[in-house]
Amino acid sequence: MYMLNKLRPRVKIYIDPIANKISVHPNILTIIGLIMGIFSAYLFATGNLLAGGIFILLSGFFDIIDGAVARNHKTQSPFGSILDSTTDRLTDAFILIGIAYGGFVNWVIGVLAIVASFSVSYVRARMEAEGVKGDVGIAERAERLVIIMIGAFLTYALGFNFLNYAVILIVILGFFTVSQRIYYAWKQLKDKKPE
Repeated sequence: MYMLNKLRPRVKIYIDPIANKISVHPNILTIIGLIMGIFSAYLFATGNLLAGGIFILLSGFFDIIDGAVARNHKTQSPFGSILDSTTDRLTDAFILIGIAYGGFVNWVIGVLAIVASFSVSYVRARMEAEGVKGDVGIAERAERLVIIMIGAFLTYALGFNFLNYAVILIVILGFFTVSQRIYYAWKQLKDKKPE
């Protein structure tokens, strides 16, 4: 299981009361989260690391709250799930593009980080389509965003480009997670007969 999954029950205690008071449709909250992510990308592209990291945090908050609102107000829908998953991918890509444009990481590393991030999600979707639990591996989306935030804050505070190494770490952990998921899927499906 991904590492931050253990924190979800503790976070839920604080998120649910907030979600109960929000009357905005969860799809609108999802779009707001995307806008926050795009603004974070812009801030990274213009060299504003502190604000860029803060807006990743805000984007992540909306990514958590939209699902809680949908559950608590019984407004979950297949379209909402598709919208949420799509905006997550777009947010990840925009943030990494912003970091590369800002010169904090080589473009090749930035592209590899995007590929790694997308591949983690794609393999999970394919696993679940085949009836296999897909949330295995060391680096889910939440971990990757936390790594970027830490890299941004350390770079801002200490003046050394930790963000470069944070993105390199995302590449390594991302492809490792893909390998973990493929291996897990193989173990679960190797004896399954085609229908």
